[in-house]
Amino acid sequence: MSFLYPRLLAGQARPLFEEYRHLSPAELTERVAITHSSAVYVATGGDRISETRLKRLRGLVVDLATEAGFPNRSSRTSNAEFDIRLAALLHSEMGLVPAEAASRDVWAFLALVLLPDVAYWRYPDPPRDRVLGSDLTRHVFGRLWWRAQLVHSSDDPDPYGALRILGEAAFDQIYARRAALGGSPYTVKAILRVWNGLDLRGLSERDTLRDFLKRLLRLAPFVLFDGIEEQALDEELQAVAQESVAALLRAASAEKVEPEPKPNAVSGLIPAPAPPPARFTPPATDETRHARRRFTSLEICAGAGAQALGLERAGFDPVMLLDHNRKACATISLNRPHWDVRCGDLVEFDPLEYPNLLNVDLLSGGLPRIKSAAAVRRADDTEARKVLAAALRLLTLVRPKALLLENLPDLFDSPDFAADRSSIESELTQAGYHPSWTVLNAADFGVPQNRRSAFLVALLEPYNSAFSWPEPTGKPTRTVGEVLRTSMAANGWPGAELWCTRADQAAPALVGGSENRGGADLGPTGSKRAWANLGVDGNSLADDPPDAGFPIDGNPKITVRQAAMIQAIPDDWQLAGGKTAEYRQVGHALPPPLAEAIGRALARALSTGEAVLGHLTQVPTRSSDSLAG
Repeated sequence: MSFLYPRLLAGQARPLFEEYRHLSPAELTERVAITHSSAVYVATGGDRISETRLKRLRGLVVDLATEAGFPNRSSRTSNAEFDIRLAALLHSEMGLVPAEAASRDVWAFLALVLLPDVAYWRYPDPPRDRVLGSDLTRHVFGRLWWRAQLVHSSDDPDPYGALRILGEAAFDQIYARRAALGGSPYTVKAILRVWNGLDLRGLSERDTLRDFLKRLLRLAPFVLFDGIEEQALDEELQAVAQESVAALLRAASAEKVEPEPKPNAVSGLIPAPAPPPARFTPPATDETRHARRRFTSLEICAGAGAQALGLERAGFDPVMLLDHNRKACATISLNRPHWDVRCGDLVEFDPLEYPNLLNVDLLSGGLPRIKSAAAVRRADDTEARKVLAAALRLLTLVRPKALLLENLPDLFDSPDFAADRSSIESELTQAGYHPSWTVLNAADFGVPQNRRSAFLVALLEPYNSAFSWPEPTGKPTRTVGEVLRTSMAANGWPGAELWCTRADQAAPALVGGSENRGGADLGPTGSKRAWANLGVDGNSLADDPPDAGFPIDGNPKITVRQAAMIQAIPDDWQLAGGKTAEYRQVGHALPPPLAEAIGRALARALSTGEAVLGHLTQVPTRSSDSLAG
């Protein structure tokens, strides 16, 4: 029997999420409830779950958590074992159908009402998606149910045994990052069966799995994996996996370093080195040829060029950049005089006047922030919506392979924007594109700033099947003190080192502000308070770092250049205009390392897609009869 679970909608879930972030598991146990006054049910089929079953589910989960160390800290090993056992428990006990399990509000109820103590124990001070379910592949409970759903085999003595074949990061590559493969339980089970039998001695599991999945993705557009009999599918995947293993072993062998020559025992002389053996070079494939080439882009709402800079590092050369702000355009021209920068209104822009735009690979831009339909409209919001409409119109005229737009996180995860998301996705789908949303934090990509941005990527096929969002670097985020230590001491301020010990966290998000209001400061009251906690006076910006006469225990103001450092904008990137204009360009910028990470993900998708198109023009030579879908 299937059950309907209470759903805690985002408007009620977000305040609880923020409140609970600062409570201990013991304090959260006191907040546990079986019901919530704001919870709702949606008729997706089945009976409403009873309070008795909810209490039983909580008891079973708490028992598992207690064995793993709850409510005290647990080890990485204990967490991994807890996740595997919890995945099987949730899937077997909850009685969910996939349609119900696809609701993030169901999982928000579990994480914030029924099991908040376990949720915040497993992920102390979690990001939103771990609790609110904005990305179910990362939710503390939801991701585990879906993993179990994909590997469950009812006729196996150990129905969930496949959960132990791969760790979470590796499984995530199959499911969350490779939607063309991970959406099919039949294909996933075959991948796991084959993977479990591979000999990976001397190889990186992560690199091998990535190569294996990329090879499968090249087949996916013209092979119906779900339509192949199990044994034939296993044989086909086994052949692809062995190709990956052989290729990586050859590459590893070619890169081995010869030992240093030893002196001759008689003469004491080091013999002349023998001519190096011919290095093995794998034959050029469509994929490697495409990986070496660069792509083209059209950048709209380009600002100071920070996003274009990151994309340039990722392999995209802009054929044109467009922005309405003359000082921002001047900044780009200062730094890249060979780029074609046009200063004008996107709403009035006609791409048909520029034939070189009609075959670009990527249309990208950081659009003005729009307000929700529920908010009071202002003139700047009206203009922002005009720009959004113009960007989508431009897409249909230019027809790039890929689209990348950046905006506020609420555009992705707030119910206030549900109508906007639906309208955008509908327009993109009608144009033949496959839209995908996510929220990324710049702090996860080498930027010393907690700056969350929503991203919309839309690609044509076969590029879409090869796209996956970039993974965080996994490196610790640098603090404000670490980044600004040298510059704060540059003018002889004796309190610089003491200040650095206070500025021991990543920066809050820099706020550029509207061009129509105010001067250069670090944002509204909440932002200034966050800066004050780091020892920074956010009421305005300084012209220079503090000098020797500044109080040792004072709160200095930061300069525009220091703000640029917090945005990870290179020191040699010049800014045009006065202090206020310069700061607004910096505050509005997308940090280049984050743009580069997304750009590299897009470049890989485009390279792989072009390789697929190349293969489609050839006659398959291996198992072609058995693979005809």
